[in-house]
Amino acid sequence: MVQTVETSFGGRTLSFQTGLLAGQANGAVIARCGDSVVLATVVMADAIKTGQDYFPLSVDYEERTYAIGKIPGSFLRREGRPPDSGVLAARLADRPLRPLFPAGMRNDVQIVLTILSHDNENETDVLGVIAASAALTVSDVPFAGPVGVVRVGLRDGEFILNPTIAEQAESPELDLVVAGTRAGVVMIEAGAAQVDDATVVRAINWAQHQLQQTIELQLRLQEAAGRPKRAPTLESPDGSLLDSVRARYADALRQALHLTDREARKDRLSAVAAEAQTALGEQFDSTRIALALDSVQAELFRAMVLREGVRPDGRAQSEIRPLSAQVGLLPRTHGTGLFQRGETQVLAVVTLGTPRDAHRIGLDNLGLLEPKRFMHHYNMPPFASGETGRLGAPRRREVGHGALGERALQAVIPSLEDFPYTIRVVSEVLSSNGSTSMAATCASTLALMDAGVPLVAPVAGISVGLVTSDNGAHAILTDIQGEEDHHGDMDFKVAGTATGITAVQVDIKTTHLTAEIIEGAVMRAREARLRILDTIRAAIPAPRAEVSTYAPKLMQTVIPEDTIGSLIGPGGKTIRRLEEDTGAQIDVEEDGTVTVASPTKEGANRALQLIRDLTGGVEIGRTILGKVTRLMHFGAFVEVLPGKEGLVPLGELAEQPVNAAEDVVSVGDDIMVMVVEIDHMGRINLSRRAVLQGLTPEQTLATSTRPPRRDGPRRDGARRGEFGGRGRPRNG
Repeated sequence: MVQTVETSFGGRTLSFQTGLLAGQANGAVIARCGDSVVLATVVMADAIKTGQDYFPLSVDYEERTYAIGKIPGSFLRREGRPPDSGVLAARLADRPLRPLFPAGMRNDVQIVLTILSHDNENETDVLGVIAASAALTVSDVPFAGPVGVVRVGLRDGEFILNPTIAEQAESPELDLVVAGTRAGVVMIEAGAAQVDDATVVRAINWAQHQLQQTIELQLRLQEAAGRPKRAPTLESPDGSLLDSVRARYADALRQALHLTDREARKDRLSAVAAEAQTALGEQFDSTRIALALDSVQAELFRAMVLREGVRPDGRAQSEIRPLSAQVGLLPRTHGTGLFQRGETQVLAVVTLGTPRDAHRIGLDNLGLLEPKRFMHHYNMPPFASGETGRLGAPRRREVGHGALGERALQAVIPSLEDFPYTIRVVSEVLSSNGSTSMAATCASTLALMDAGVPLVAPVAGISVGLVTSDNGAHAILTDIQGEEDHHGDMDFKVAGTATGITAVQVDIKTTHLTAEIIEGAVMRAREARLRILDTIRAAIPAPRAEVSTYAPKLMQTVIPEDTIGSLIGPGGKTIRRLEEDTGAQIDVEEDGTVTVASPTKEGANRALQLIRDLTGGVEIGRTILGKVTRLMHFGAFVEVLPGKEGLVPLGELAEQPVNAAEDVVSVGDDIMVMVVEIDHMGRINLSRRAVLQGLTPEQTLATSTRPPRRDGPRRDGARRGEFGGRGRPRNG
């Protein structure tokens, strides 16, 4: 039976419908806002795979070009693999939903979000998260939702609820996505233009209040069409096994956790685990023993932090690990930065390119693309964590971390007018022990400044953790390392400048975050951020004044829009000729902006001058460097602009009269000539003598020895009589 519920939300109608499509899924909901439509389906496997020791949740975000009425442009005319935007949208849905499944659940759960219609006005990423939550809510899959989600913008100090795509472009100061339950926040994702910390906190709290409306709508749908929840088999340590592990190994585990040296701590914990497997292996399964050891270790860790106020490496709760920063490590790259925080080490490398190198981004499979001139890519090979593993295409995590660093830095990248380069930063994680994404942001700042990119301000980032207890006590930890991330309840990443926040990403493993915890984490992150910025400025106080010797030299000019055709030429002939002659790369925008890129400053200047000459027109009195193209008995033809020639008569080739043009010039020579006359047919007369003697066009014409030109088209040196043009015998 088809059930539909709707409400007015953010000035538009938000509706959920179930019972019409995908009837064999455990849950299926069609979510609609405006003319954007997303189908969310959820399916849970009945059986648990043998040896499954984690919760196998997968979320897929599928874009279809029919959603915008287009056929794919690929060879097969089918959609390809999900672009980065699709991966990020899938992660946006995964992160708030994952902590709300029962602990110990091992059944495969697959959520598929299919974009059925896109109006290029209402975003489908947030709509997809709400649809996924609604599908889980009406399904029989165990789920402690529903989850509400909103996007928040900022304009003139006022928050905007669910801004349209156009509104986001007009007011890019804040792009905040918050997901939450009735109890509190479960996920935050934000990009901001140095918005002050207090305003970001207010925006999160405002969003948590606004998203309740989407929760109520899901509950209405559940009341009308919800199915009873199944009772899955949950993987948890056996009670007697937990008691045995506590009795035998709690003291040894506690002592190991108090070792401040990470390697010593790791070795001791491994030794305890091996001893437990040997002693208990005949009675219990090895997977269950490992699970019990991890549970007891988590209990001890929480007790250390909450009761003793001690962290595994001995730091205070607000203390950052030792910091170091360096620049200029690699000789041929355009900019490098090495940032290290404790055992986390990241090398960032900048490459500067031309506008032609910009990436086309957006809903790639939907064809909604725009140029992207700043890119940040993140790589974390297995050796960074002391392991072996596969190398190849970036995983979802690497795509997500790259996007987070990119968002953190986007607000401080100079405008195209101030810095016309396309910028790519690659962050190579060389050693990992907590918060590599924020270390990548710091390393990228160093590399960008080393490359001479005039950043608005340097950016630093930090991750803040959380440890909670059942009685409500909690501790906020600055700069969490691997163990604290594993056993803790939150990973609260904040990046920004000394002025304000540029990015936030929050994931949790508890049920929700309170407003108090969120404010405390943001303020703690600010303190740490300012200390890290001091370290960055100590390594490089300001961006370098010039780009690297090995970076392309870019120059820009603006030409009249009605001369763009002249610059490009028929079929691109003229602009290709310019590129071949100068060795420069030339890009022309629709508004007349021309960017010239060359390996040398001299090459860029030459190309720029030729472009100005070509689009500025030929004027009497103008001196131009031209190329000799043809020699005739009456003079030489010189190309003064691409595709445009003028004639230098014999009497104007040198200071003294010459008998033949080849006596003073050859084809291919570059010579300086002055435009002295343009006749009524547009033919150009040139003089080299005027340049050599410093004459004006009037003086040149007054002292010229050449006969006046005849009317009619130029005959290119054909003689009267038995031969026609180009020396061919006349017919008849």
